[in-house]
Amino acid sequence: MLGSTHGTLTTDSRRARAIACGERPGPAVHGRPAEVGDLDVSGRPLHAEVPDLDRFFRPESVAVIGASDAEGRPNTDITRKLLDWAGRVGARLHPVHPSRPTVFGIPCFPSVADLPEQVDVAVVLVGDPLPVVEELAEAKARFAVVFASGFAETGPQGAAAQARLAAVAARSGMRLLGPNTNLNAFERFRDDLDGPAIALITQSGHQGRPVFALQELGIRLSHWAPTGNEADLETADFLSYFAERPEVGAIAAYVEGLKDGRSFLLAADRAARRGVPVVAVKVGRTDTGARTAASHTGKLTGADAVVDAAMRQFGVVRVDGLDELQDTAALLARARPPRTDGVVVYAISGGTGAHVADLAAGAGLKLPVLSEARQAELHQWIPEYLSVANPVDNGGHPVGDRRGRRIIDAILADPEVGVLVCPVTGPFPPLSDRLVRDLVDAAERTDKLVCVVWGSPVGTEPAYREVLLGSSRVATFRTVGNCLTAVRAYLDHHRFVSGYRSPFDEAPRTPSPSFRKARALMHPGRQLSEHAAKQLLRAYGIRVPREQLVTSAAAAVRAAGQVGYPVVMKASGARIAHKTELGLVRIGLTSASQVRDTYRELTDIARYEDIALDGVLVCQMVEQGVEMVVGVSHDDLFGPTVTVGLGGVLVEVLRDTAVRVPPFGEEQARGMLAELRGRALLDGVRGRPPADLDALVEVVLRVQRMALELGDELAELDINPLMVLPRGQGAVALDVLAVCR
Repeated sequence: MLGSTHGTLTTDSRRARAIACGERPGPAVHGRPAEVGDLDVSGRPLHAEVPDLDRFFRPESVAVIGASDAEGRPNTDITRKLLDWAGRVGARLHPVHPSRPTVFGIPCFPSVADLPEQVDVAVVLVGDPLPVVEELAEAKARFAVVFASGFAETGPQGAAAQARLAAVAARSGMRLLGPNTNLNAFERFRDDLDGPAIALITQSGHQGRPVFALQELGIRLSHWAPTGNEADLETADFLSYFAERPEVGAIAAYVEGLKDGRSFLLAADRAARRGVPVVAVKVGRTDTGARTAASHTGKLTGADAVVDAAMRQFGVVRVDGLDELQDTAALLARARPPRTDGVVVYAISGGTGAHVADLAAGAGLKLPVLSEARQAELHQWIPEYLSVANPVDNGGHPVGDRRGRRIIDAILADPEVGVLVCPVTGPFPPLSDRLVRDLVDAAERTDKLVCVVWGSPVGTEPAYREVLLGSSRVATFRTVGNCLTAVRAYLDHHRFVSGYRSPFDEAPRTPSPSFRKARALMHPGRQLSEHAAKQLLRAYGIRVPREQLVTSAAAAVRAAGQVGYPVVMKASGARIAHKTELGLVRIGLTSASQVRDTYRELTDIARYEDIALDGVLVCQMVEQGVEMVVGVSHDDLFGPTVTVGLGGVLVEVLRDTAVRVPPFGEEQARGMLAELRGRALLDGVRGRPPADLDALVEVVLRVQRMALELGDELAELDINPLMVLPRGQGAVALDVLAVCR
């Protein structure tokens, strides 16, 4: 039973987009591309600045502070490596040491002040780097690299020392890499490899080794940024820079923690705009991982559910293992965009084909059934008793002669097929050798992706080492799991970037009239009463039930008559968080006597529990809908976040929720609903009508606007339940909790 005092909320895609970016329903609001210097409504940047790192990776002059050529000293090996690196990039190297006239035959300078020129990169090899960093800043060095550890990763005292390093860099304009970094930026990269390259970012140097080793399999690497504790330069800086490099085909990252969530998302947005895939291992899925990461680099790992959602929101491919990182990054760097998303499994064994097809379907890949005409064509070379619908089982023998290549060509010619996956469970010369040669030759002549899983644990077979790894067109894997993970990421990435529209371009830049109304209702450091919180929702056009706040039993009876029976009565006060548990809610009241008695009961309970009330709410009773929850919370890394999920008691029992980081648009709001395990409830089950999804999306977008505008003042917002009524009837916020910062 529902009145229509506040009207119904309906929307189409244009109205929903307007609400996400502007104020009230109306014409679509189209923003302009965000530029450097643009700020959103809360004063945060809308565009990633790209640091000028050219002189870091290709300097003209390098200084090594603490250089040595004394055998057996750690600084000697480092100096030797830097000398070799400077020679490769064509830079002049200047050793600095107070007591050495030369280092490796090169004139050595006693101090930074004595350097003969302004240096591009200064590498600091001393135990107490702060005085040296100050000298470098005074000498206007462009970049300083600090290896020393013992900073933020050790606790508050170390964090304070790191803050002093960061302050020197900020004051001077010199950029600083580290502390707690290493030599990975100065590695020798192979220059005999062609094709798009992988750029690597790591906070732990050792974790980047597997990706660096891809060069031995013929996959090009262009850069390695070991960010360490990120006192100044951070993952986001290198992400933005690499996204602009023409030679970079994909960015691989090992991230223990983020210095600033907003900077990371802006950098990921820049990569998404450019269509550059980003693949990341992000530590912190468990409490143990989060603690270990903090002790290693002193970083916030962030709430993992929020990190995961934020990465998906901006197209970052998150993987769990370093093996997945290298395989997925390699595929995304080198493969051409897909023609279509259909995957076919081609095997020489029915058991292998069935197994891999089952895993592929479980991974969410689309396995189209080949047409009858295509199957008939394949049966020219494959016995009739074998299945060729997908997976395609050739029985083994056809791969040993001319039939093998014809089968592959026929599969790749099918318009429903965009990816061919061929598992070679183990070597069986000469058939396996002929098979991989045919696959490589076919891959050279098609624009479709050909993937081969070489399952042998040996890995020294010529068919693998020479034929498969010698091909730049075949994507070769050692495990089926990694292959399917990479293929899924490949298809998802290209689907994502093909329709990508940066949410930062349409983020609100000026406060809305709603913000001015809402701000007057805020009380810093306090929880609002339900009555005040609902006024906050009204300010943003979110519908609430017909209701009145009363302070006497007689007024409650009058209000019930005006609202219309049956009614709900609730105590309203700033200190009440869980009214139901305290017995401060009554539903289904149908008479004046019930209302009068209930008023007295509620006020008696509040008095007994020593709860101050601003009154009792007499509310319209709303039924026949799906209970949802929509809320705002504050994440330490990303700031305000928006959550939607199944509401009522289900939110605490099932925890079926999805989260996004503002700003986001209608597509992301609908994507949140698609992630819910209980999504089918909104479509209507057991004879119930479908819920008003458009109205729910509109509420999510309005709440997002609140998060953007009130993020610094709103600690928590919890609309629970939001009753989503049948299609076309809107959504109503039945209860709300709001806490001010």
